[in-house]
Amino acid sequence: MMKKKSLALLLAAAMVMGLAGCGQKAEEPAAPAETEAPAESADSGSEAENSEAENSETQQTGGELVVYSPNSEGLINATIPLFEEKYGITVEVIQAGTGELVKRIESEQNDPYADVLFGGSWSQMYDNEGLWEPYVSANNDSVVDAYKNECGFITSNVLDGSVLIVNTDLIGDIEINGYEDLLNPELKGKIATADPANSSSAFAHLTNMLLAMGGYEDEAAWEYVEKLFENVDGKILESSSAVYKGVADGEYVVGLSYEDPCAQLVKDGAPVKIVYMEEGTVYLPASATIIKGARNMDNAKLFMDFILSEEVQNIWGSTLTNRPVMKDAQTSDYMVPFSEITVIEEDIPYVSTHKQEIVDHYTEIFTDLQSK
Repeated sequence: MMKKKSLALLLAAAMVMGLAGCGQKAEEPAAPAETEAPAESADSGSEAENSEAENSETQQTGGELVVYSPNSEGLINATIPLFEEKYGITVEVIQAGTGELVKRIESEQNDPYADVLFGGSWSQMYDNEGLWEPYVSANNDSVVDAYKNECGFITSNVLDGSVLIVNTDLIGDIEINGYEDLLNPELKGKIATADPANSSSAFAHLTNMLLAMGGYEDEAAWEYVEKLFENVDGKILESSSAVYKGVADGEYVVGLSYEDPCAQLVKDGAPVKIVYMEEGTVYLPASATIIKGARNMDNAKLFMDFILSEEVQNIWGSTLTNRPVMKDAQTSDYMVPFSEITVIEEDIPYVSTHKQEIVDHYTEIFTDLQSK
């Protein structure tokens, strides 16, 4: 069975939220590390690839795998024991925050302890390319196009989108279908949000609304931000969890949150509903990478194929509140099908490069509002 440890380090690292499609960085995707035998024809090549993918699903390899992960207990427990059972591999899981784990991986470059980083923001992996082993899963073609591994080293495997959470007991006749509806004077002081300067989910909402309302540098989009925070009326909460909990507890009518915990509240029967902004929702991928120089390289590659397998993606989608990254993966009744959501794609290189400028612009607006 899997073993779990916690890290003693308390290192801080900023997490930049970004959209997938990591092909925006590299001109060409890196080839998979597996060496393929030359094919005599296109048909015979396809048969070989299919046979290799099939074998990766059934082969009992044995050995070990060390996984660093910031993922939730639910996602870990739905993944690791099944991998161990399926392939006879003993997995050691060490859990901590993404920033702390990336720092540890960096310090261990000359003698890596872990083989895989399972979880964390796409952008943080993108910004630390030198730490990762190139690998593209055999199941990459089954991934939603926007989240495919085009750069050759980041495997997006689960998605989380910015959403609005609405208290169904308090909403009354007020219509909330998107960002524009949050400017309703009846909602002044009744909107829950964390601070985009300190909360990754709140920052994700800030860049989502900018993109949805015109663009990151669009004057009208920033005018919307000013109007929205004027309606927030200075009530900035300390954490992202305070947002969805505050709405569920009836302290606020609506909150700017993210899908995973909100879907859990819906699943648990709380008096809330999820609204996917009609102007567009950005989905950000949690990602996985193989650590450069990993000791258990073959098992690490097998793990990447495993988390993108139809079996695992369907388990995640039907039993958890995490949205699968695979096309047509099963989702539960409490999750709105991906096809029914207006999805817009974030420009992750731009957001990563200009994060501080965006935060500073927001802070200036918020400070000015408090001085009025």
